[in-house]
Amino acid sequence: MTTAHIILTDAESEAIKALGQQNTFWKTTFWNQFGAAIDMLENAIRACPDALWHGQMWPIDDIEPRFSEVWCIAAHVLFWLDFYLTNSPDDFAPPAPFGLEELDPAGVVPPRAFTKDEILAYLAYGRAKCKTTIENLTEARAQSICEFGWVKLPFGEMLLYNMRHVQEHTAQINLFIGQHKLYNPRWVKQAG
Repeated sequence: MTTAHIILTDAESEAIKALGQQNTFWKTTFWNQFGAAIDMLENAIRACPDALWHGQMWPIDDIEPRFSEVWCIAAHVLFWLDFYLTNSPDDFAPPAPFGLEELDPAGVVPPRAFTKDEILAYLAYGRAKCKTTIENLTEARAQSICEFGWVKLPFGEMLLYNMRHVQEHTAQINLFIGQHKLYNPRWVKQAG
């Protein structure tokens, strides 16, 4: 077997090195902020007292009332965090005990409420998946199109969409707990 050697000029070597450093900078920067959003969700979930875990965050008249309970909102955001990080939605399966109810257009609630420990385990799973996805992100993957029935975006933008979704529901949980004067959320500036 013959081994090929590629000889680069000093300028080409420096350009490749700079590109790698730039890529590392943006991945690190992006993870620091996405990870911080997940950390703030974790803080809110941990801060939620048992008395509010099944509390309705807002009234719902037209669909299942449990949709607005803290546990259900937390399960919802973690499901979509996981789903939007998946390479092939056709092969997607959340970890047990979570199911695919979120994909049902009829708006099906999980068959039972999840415990805080189950939610925190799914959060740890999603956090690790998110970090690995960002660390392994290539330019080609960032530009690849993700298409679902409700959204069509390049994967890089889908990551931002996903982060905003985490932030939205984290804010709702923090507001709900805060309205009961039980929690003052701590700002997380970067992933821990």
